[in-house]
Amino acid sequence: MEKFQTVTSTCVPLPIENVDTDQIIPARFLKATDKEGFGDNLFADWRYDKGGNPKPDFVLNDPTYEGTILIAGKNFGSGSSREHAAWAVTGYGFRAVVSSYFADIFKNNSLNNGLLPVVVSPEFLAELFESVYNDPKNTVTIDLEEQTITNNAVGKSEKFEINVYKKECLLKGLDDIDYLLANKDKIEEYERNSKTLSFSK
Repeated sequence: MEKFQTVTSTCVPLPIENVDTDQIIPARFLKATDKEGFGDNLFADWRYDKGGNPKPDFVLNDPTYEGTILIAGKNFGSGSSREHAAWAVTGYGFRAVVSSYFADIFKNNSLNNGLLPVVVSPEFLAELFESVYNDPKNTVTIDLEEQTITNNAVGKSEKFEINVYKKECLLKGLDDIDYLLANKDKIEEYERNSKTLSFSK
């Protein structure tokens, strides 16, 4: 995975509440078993018409908005527990999603796939949307080490919470398997010591 340390980017606004995983990546695209190509079908039913043509009124098809941070409405990622939803968001190129609330399963799937879900207060979220709509070139900075998100348009920041283990994995660009391999020597030493202690009894 790509390391996540500090990201400053313009943002894509999606002020829709209760976006579920079937809207993020419709079920008909779940047959694939690897992550390639999922970004092309992110929000497919909102993004394309029945003929496969981009809908000009959907934000991902609007060249006004771009960036690696998605600002979403409350309760993003609800519904079924498909990991493909996180694949689709990262496959499109987003590094982080900002919302006032995430479904737990989507949140965990995101962290496992290098996507940072940032929970902010409803007031901070509303101000982010306002700043982006006022000027799409306004940026947001997310500092994972300090666990802060800053709306650079107005200079306001908030702290956000993240699991300590997942934070370390994101900072170092490690998934769960990479993390175990990186600590292989420590694990083997622990096992040797455990065997020694058991024999001594």
